[in-house]
This record gives sequence, C-alpha cells and structure tokens, in this order.
Amino acid sequence: MSALAHLPTGSAPPATPAPPRPPGRHRLLPYLLLPAAAWLFVFFAVPLLQLAAASLYDPTGSLATGYAMTWAFGNYPDALAAYWPQFGRSFGYAGAALVLALLAGYPLAYAIAQKAGRWRNLLLVCVVAPMFTSFLVRTLAWKTILSDNGWLVGLLRDVHLLAPDGRLLATPVAVVLGLTYNFLPFLVLPLYASLERLDPRLLEAAGDLYAGPWRTFRRVTLPLSMPGLVAGTLLFFIPASGDYINAELLGTPNEYMIGNVIDSAFLVRLDYPQGAALSFLLMTAILAVVFGYLRRTGTQEVL
Repeated sequence: MSALAHLPTGSAPPATPAPPRPPGRHRLLPYLLLPAAAWLFVFFAVPLLQLAAASLYDPTGSLATGYAMTWAFGNYPDALAAYWPQFGRSFGYAGAALVLALLAGYPLAYAIAQKAGRWRNLLLVCVVAPMFTSFLVRTLAWKTILSDNGWLVGLLRDVHLLAPDGRLLATPVAVVLGLTYNFLPFLVLPLYASLERLDPRLLEAAGDLYAGPWRTFRRVTLPLSMPGLVAGTLLFFIPASGDYINAELLGTPNEYMIGNVIDSAFLVRLDYPQGAALSFLLMTAILAVVFGYLRRTGTQEVL
C-alpha cells in the first residue's frame, strides 16, 4: 500500500527536502568579492580620505613650504563665498542641458524601442558610436560647428535668428549645447531599456478605452518608463554638473563652471586646500540634489 494511505485525512504529503547546496559555495563568496573590495578601497576610499584631509590643511601653506594639518574647517565657507557663482552656473547649465536632452532623447529612445523594427540595432549603434571617439575630440568638433564662420551661424544669420554680428561660440548657448551632445547617450540608453520592455498591448488597450495620444503617454508610457527616466537623468546630470571641458573649449572665463575652478586650484594655482574643499562641496551639492530628486519622484530604490 502506498505510504500516502497512512496519512491522516486532509494532511498534505511531507515536503520534499531541498537538494543540498554545493559544499564551500558560500565560504568562497567573500574571497570572490575581495578583489572588488580591495579595488574600491585602494582607488576610491583612500583617495577620498586623502582629499578630505587636504581640504582641512592650513590655507597659508604651499607645495614649497608644505601643508600643516590645522583642521581648517573655514576652508569650506571661504571657498563657497568666493565661488558660489560658479556653483550656480554649473547646476544651471547642467539643468538646461538636461531639459534639451530630454526633449531630444525621450522621442529618440521611444522611436528606437517601439518603432524602429529591424533598424533598431543600427540606431543604437548610432547613439553609442560618438562615445568611441575621445571626449576632447567631440568637443573640439563642436567648436568648429559653432564657429563664427561655420554653416550653422551662417544659417541662423540668414533666417534672422542671429544678428549680423551675432555668435554662438564663447557663449552660454555653446556650453549648454556641448553638454547636451556629449552626455546624451547616458540619458538615451537607460530610457531605451525601459521603453523596450513596454508591452504594446497596453498602449492598444489605452486606445480602445478612448485615451488620446497625450493621455496614453501621461498615464501609461511615462509611468512605466520612470525607472529608466530617473536613471538616465541622474547619469546625465551628475557628470554634466561637474564637467569643465565644455566650458573651457566652448566658452570664456565668464562661462566657467565649478569644475574649471577646481582644475585651476589643483593644477594652476596649486591651492590644494581650496581645491579639495571645492571638490567636497560639489560632491555634497550633487548628493543633495540626487536624494532630493529621488525623494520627490519616489524612486529611492534606484540607488
């Protein structure tokens, strides 16, 4: 007789025990993670601690005389008071570039994900291909495009969108356009990843329920693409706000961002305490913006 016959009525058969796990599997996990942890410690944690220490050095020191650790916390308010316009300019330019990138990148990502068909892979390559070229070369190319004798400025003058002596190069417009172009793939790719998983039947169902294109986008497409949108905006905004190459090559000192000031503090003026303090202030400001943004959008799980 089957063993099940001896079970009380209504009783479930005993659960089948789980197969034993391979011996030593979990004991090896810490050793497998050890190289990554060592890499982060040596190349991230140690430099970060050194930078924190440098931000508290005596501001009257120099490379010739040396820097004394005086716990000079006053370096932070002094640096902020001296360069707050560059901080505001950095976030303003990055925010304007983000808006332009969203206006161009969201339709592009949607078209590639939902409408491209067999051209999808080719269009993705076109989005990524500029990143195969040096960041510096790409920015220098924009310097040529926006030059006073270039075709773009000539066209804008012909249609009277620019004055006869108007220019784009060495203006805030040039810096924002450079930021938009250079960091656009960081926005498009996460958006594409979210929109590619979007079930077309949901859009058809919205249409069957008499939702117009705008309402379908607002109630269906946008909420479902929100994880990619949040990730893409962060991947775009964070490096754009700390960039200095675009302002250096496409602008003038009047358009310099905080990254240009930090670069000058470390490599030109050799003012290490101020450069380190500005670096920490920039990191703090970016983290505050990021966490505020995640809290407002309700997507803290992105981090």
